[in-house]
Amino acid sequence: MKIAMLGHKRIPSREGGVEIVVEELATRMVRQGHEVVAYNRKGKHVSDERYAVAQQKEYKGVRIISVPTIEKKGLNALFYSFFATIKAVFGRYDVIHYHAEGSCAMLWIPKLFGIRIIATIHGLDWQRAKWGGFATKYLLFGEKIAAKKADEVIVLSKNMQRYFKETYQRETRYIPNGLTLSKPREASLITKKYGLRKEDYILFLARIVPEKGVHYLIEAFKQTDTDKKLVIAGGASHTTDYYQNIKDMVKEDQRIIMTGFVQDALLEELYSNCCLYVLPSDVEGMPISLLEAMGYGRDCLVSDIPENTELAGEYARTFQHGNVEDLKLQIEKFLEEGNYDGSTSREYIEQNFDWDFVVEQTLELYRK
Repeated sequence: MKIAMLGHKRIPSREGGVEIVVEELATRMVRQGHEVVAYNRKGKHVSDERYAVAQQKEYKGVRIISVPTIEKKGLNALFYSFFATIKAVFGRYDVIHYHAEGSCAMLWIPKLFGIRIIATIHGLDWQRAKWGGFATKYLLFGEKIAAKKADEVIVLSKNMQRYFKETYQRETRYIPNGLTLSKPREASLITKKYGLRKEDYILFLARIVPEKGVHYLIEAFKQTDTDKKLVIAGGASHTTDYYQNIKDMVKEDQRIIMTGFVQDALLEELYSNCCLYVLPSDVEGMPISLLEAMGYGRDCLVSDIPENTELAGEYARTFQHGNVEDLKLQIEKFLEEGNYDGSTSREYIEQNFDWDFVVEQTLELYRK
């Protein structure tokens, strides 16, 4: 088949979960003999060293087409998805696969030409605190268009599946993300760069945006009497003011380290050597960072929103989302009890979240 992917920022990239998913799907489909074109957004992402690769016209067999947009929060997705859609309409594709609600606002255009349309809703983006009034309405519009016009809608959680059924009476296909398990790495780079050693720190690794709830974690950690450090790893995403607020919050506590955006060996070492991974989010789609932490066999503490508890099951501790006091109590409880052998969570991830299975399920929807 000839397949178009659009809605992501750019591949290869770890700017967000959407980018990871698009890269995994596209490259694996190419290896199976399909022709895949990914519509990248133009514009520099300074945190990603692989940006230069993303500007090339081909990546691991995937053809890359760069689409102009404007670097303005709330309008970036609108302009990008419009121009990408117009280009894709004339690409003679068997399938156009839209990712995320913002891009889905344009999928009615290729639908007019009889092209098969698949939409993956990675999360209810309009709920995210970083968006203003216009952007929120636009994202909600994209969600409605996907529900009404797409040939197939893929969701990443059972909770989201229920939401589409109750809100739009729309049947969706639940296909969770996969994970390629990596071997744990010994502390080396993180020791040289940050003075971190095995299991002497708690880790938050995600984008620094309000809905990820890192401010709850900082408040809770400040009230915790421990020699452990707190590492906050991740970059901003249309949230400059919030990122600055977080930097101001951590100045008061020398135990807290902010690394900025991380990837490759540094990211693997951070996962491999933390004593506890914490994800205190208010809103999620399917958190790949949690999937990765569990894949490294780490003990995890997550907010009790359905998307987190559904993914983690019995393999993670929980606290009441948005409740700083409960988060503090759960951290203290973990520190008192000590670590556990995380091999069971690693085995659970290996058995239930496989990219090859995800690709086959997705291709099945394309063929219908």
